[in-house]
Amino acid sequence: MQKTLFAAIVGRPNTGKSTLLNAILGQKVAIVSSKPQTTRTRITGILTKEETQFVFLDTPGIHRPQDKLGSYMVKEANGAIGDVDAVLLVVQSGDRVGEVEKSIMKKVDEDTPLILVINKTDISNAAQIAETIVRFSAEREFSAVVPISAKNNEGVEFIIEELDKYACESPWFFPDDIVTDQPERAIAAEIIREKMLRLLAEEIPHGVAVVIEAFEETSKIIKIRAEIFCERDSHKPIIIGKHGDMLKKIGTMAREDLEKILGIKVFLDLWVKVKENWREQNAAIANFGFKDEN
Repeated sequence: MQKTLFAAIVGRPNTGKSTLLNAILGQKVAIVSSKPQTTRTRITGILTKEETQFVFLDTPGIHRPQDKLGSYMVKEANGAIGDVDAVLLVVQSGDRVGEVEKSIMKKVDEDTPLILVINKTDISNAAQIAETIVRFSAEREFSAVVPISAKNNEGVEFIIEELDKYACESPWFFPDDIVTDQPERAIAAEIIREKMLRLLAEEIPHGVAVVIEAFEETSKIIKIRAEIFCERDSHKPIIIGKHGDMLKKIGTMAREDLEKILGIKVFLDLWVKVKENWREQNAAIANFGFKDEN
């Protein structure tokens, strides 16, 4: 008997939602960074375990948007809450209940299982975890509370055990041998952006978009041409670096990751262009793949 469950992973930025998704799936499908607001769109992760297929929607962190791209991200996250069978609210050990969490708890229907996931237990103690449980439980009754360390893959299996209780008899929506419905082009663009988040100064990577202009696949190699769009003329030389060193570093790190994910040799050709203030332009946001389909 096949069963299916759709679950949204929600919370404020930088609580480890994408790290959790990767830990659940056992491989990387979502980019991660220490910088907030890394995830820009819903990312679907699929775990097929025995007779149950778990479909996870990793969402952008819910925050107060500063531009039109931010508004799109928050809408993506809020929209996912109403589309699922269960919701995982991810917080950090030691967090207090903020407006973001209160908003999420209000949006989740009383009949929808809401599981509190307390992440980053590897950098906290039992007293902090207990205090976090007390604070959040005073606001809402949860179907379960699961302390975890997504980074160390500790406690993640208990989330699956809890979710399995709510899976319903249903045909699977995806083949049992895939872990994401993201096209390879989208994965390539996100991996390039992840390396920029890691290597560049705080302001710059949040103002970049990556567009895959060419994706040619043979039996031995994938050739990818990607264009990196930044918001200011002054950002372009920083992304390229002296003698092209920064762009080479971004390309090398991205290529190494992509070869692991795609299982084939990758040739990566990166170009940098300027599209001023694109995060405030609806047309540019849509052209860069952030299309409002809610």
